Amino acid sequence: MALTARVRTRDGWAVSHAVVTVTDMTGAQVVRAAADGDGVVRDTTALAPGAYTVIVTAVGYAPTASSAIVTASGRAEIGTVTLARQGGTELPPPGPWTIDPAHSAVSAVAQHLGISSVRGRFTEFSGLIEIAPDDVAKSRVEAVIRAASIDTGTALRDTHLRSADFLDVETHPEITYRSTGLTAAGSDRWTIHGELTMHGVARSVDLDLAYLGSGPDQWGGTRAAFRATTELRREDFAMNYNQVVQAGIAAIGTTLRVELDIQAVQGESLPQA
Repeated sequence: MALTARVRTRDGWAVSHAVVTVTDMTGAQVVRAAADGDGVVRDTTALAPGAYTVIVTAVGYAPTASSAIVTASGRAEIGTVTLARQGGTELPPPGPWTIDPAHSAVSAVAQHLGISSVRGRFTEFSGLIEIAPDDVAKSRVEAVIRAASIDTGTALRDTHLRSADFLDVETHPEITYRSTGLTAAGSDRWTIHGELTMHGVARSVDLDLAYLGSGPDQWGGTRAAFRATTELRREDFAMNYNQVVQAGIAAIGTTLRVELDIQAVQGESLPQA
């Protein structure tokens, strides 16, 4: 092979739609070759010894350009070329990703008595992430949480949180989130815009999202990891209960910090145990 190259994302995934263009020192194109399904580029075009410019492009990624020297052998071994998402932002490969609740956590933290925090988590939830192939901003997220699965480690408190004073799980058994858009906020950070429905009230809620990377798992699948946070005001969701204790201090804070640690499996379903 006269020309060989491998095109990968930052996490090592093949960029199967990449194109490698080679130009000589006059700027004339001498080779143009497309990657295969494994992100590998091979071309048999004979190249004269000398200096060349190698340009790698792919839809949704920032192009790269580098120099290459072709020796008397006539071969140009480019090696591995890493492409960054357009605008310097990263997400896992396009397509559906299913949230794995067994390896994820949905938590909320509230202030207690003005001096400490109480942490709770929901133990039953599901969701789907769809990474758009061309315009990443069109990616979407949908998630459903069983409100009754709240667990703060204290049975009496959990029973109260399930009551009409708070989540009212008998009337509103599900908490749902559906994204409406995605905005880049850094090299591996995003803002997810969406609608949260809780306690029968729908509000616009933004999530601050960090993409932590992706890779293979022990079941033969592929996983991606994310962390997302936001803050909610209980009164925005018609949860106005509070008990005022000594010196006018509220027993429970009016704001909640929501923390999401998510693992998602590539595909539309979870692997069978």
